[in-house]
Amino acid sequence: MGAEPVPGPLGAAAAGAGSTLVGLRLGPDDDVAVVTADVAPGDVVAVGPVTATAADAIGRGHKIALRALRPGDPVHKYGQVIGFATAPIAPGMHVHTQNLEFRVFARDQHVGVDVRPTVQVDAAQRRTFDGIIRADGRVATRNYLGVLSSVNCSATVAKAIAGHFTRPGVLDDYPGVDGVVALTHASGCGMDAAGDGRAVLARTLGGYANHPNLAGVLLVGLGCEVNQVDALAGSWSLPPEALHVMTIQGQGGTRATVAEGIDRLGAMLPGADQVARRPVPVSNLVLGLQCGGSDAFSGITANPALGVAADLLVAEGGTVILGETPEIYGAEHLLARRAVNADVAERLVERIRWWGSYTAANHGSMDNNPSPGNKAGGLTTILEKSLGAVAKAGSTALVGVCGYAEAVVGPGLVFMDTPGYDPVSVTGMVAGGANVVCFTTGRGSVFGCKPVPSLKLATTTALYERMGDDMDIDCGVIATGEASIEDTGQRIFDALIATASGTRTRSEVLGFGDEEFVPWQLGAVM
Repeated sequence: MGAEPVPGPLGAAAAGAGSTLVGLRLGPDDDVAVVTADVAPGDVVAVGPVTATAADAIGRGHKIALRALRPGDPVHKYGQVIGFATAPIAPGMHVHTQNLEFRVFARDQHVGVDVRPTVQVDAAQRRTFDGIIRADGRVATRNYLGVLSSVNCSATVAKAIAGHFTRPGVLDDYPGVDGVVALTHASGCGMDAAGDGRAVLARTLGGYANHPNLAGVLLVGLGCEVNQVDALAGSWSLPPEALHVMTIQGQGGTRATVAEGIDRLGAMLPGADQVARRPVPVSNLVLGLQCGGSDAFSGITANPALGVAADLLVAEGGTVILGETPEIYGAEHLLARRAVNADVAERLVERIRWWGSYTAANHGSMDNNPSPGNKAGGLTTILEKSLGAVAKAGSTALVGVCGYAEAVVGPGLVFMDTPGYDPVSVTGMVAGGANVVCFTTGRGSVFGCKPVPSLKLATTTALYERMGDDMDIDCGVIATGEASIEDTGQRIFDALIATASGTRTRSEVLGFGDEEFVPWQLGAVM
């Protein structure tokens, strides 16, 4: 990212004009620093040997100018350009939407220049987790049965079937089964049968149906939809005992379909229950990286720490998936510099170009991000947000780029083309093979993604304490100086192994994951 973040101790809340607080300068030549507490006019913000007297009230996590900037000057954070000044900025001024804007500018990629060989952990020293090994050798981290809807018209029936198995006592005789999940969506008809939208939906459903975390699948359609159940099921490589297919029209209506679906899943339960966890290499983990509800501390604490965990997994021979194409915009050159070859870099840049055309066709642009919550948390432009977001991907080489919900081929770091919207992005990663997810958040996103466990990483201790039921790991200890990025990354990696071995995450305890299956909807709805 140009420079390693060097956080110092988190300052106390501003006590009034003239107080001295600590700021974080994330690159040695940055024009701005991040304030670590609310700042009042007249407060002094100390950044190592540099000080700036605040000219404005500046909220925690926001930026203070360290030097004078003229209109049009590039503004640097993380050692990279995050935007351009729109007005004269004096040292001590608040730098945000009132005086900083996004502009398109050329970024130097230097394909492959930052590729460094990953030192692999010796085979005898590699760690294991307690996984579930399927008959074909694939490794699961959870053991669910799934009810998939081919179309929104069958969603209510699919939920009714799965809902039967959430009643108290129904699964008591099947302790090896984690649950029955209905995977429903808002599409499946009113679409071009040969178009991209239907292809993406079919690929997503297929990725879930074939996911090792599903011991068996019931596919439910209406009967007359574009996304026909026979065509879907015919493309899935599942044994007959693990796949049942039916339509509401073919069964004779709602009540008959719900009753038949319950019977068929009930018949699948004894076989699904016959599993046992046993030690398998950590190289069987496929980690999906996601950030949502980001704030200024995302790129300082949780994301860099998750990047350390990602590097540890790659060193063990595992696979890591980075996504959210609109939220790497402005930092894609850093990934291109880590690409193993020009083809990988070009595929990444081509996806950025596609998104530029896609957003323009929908009367938007790539700078229609960050969200209001991101801005309230101190992020001003998509460039700034993206530079913090790519820290999740650690430092290893980028070995591949794949389309949404395509099967991910590892080992190593792979980029998947996904939207930034959290449930849509993670749905694509899980369809591509992710069997564990880490989700960083600064504003406080609540999220889960059955049938795959999701660990939530809080960027600040204040968030971790405020939303303790939802957050698994406090990464704010990095900003307070209680722990290093490396130590916190190791803690995340250890938590990943425990989670993959069966330890439930906070979102699993709360029951999240039934509503977060959201395939990317492309094309016209007709």
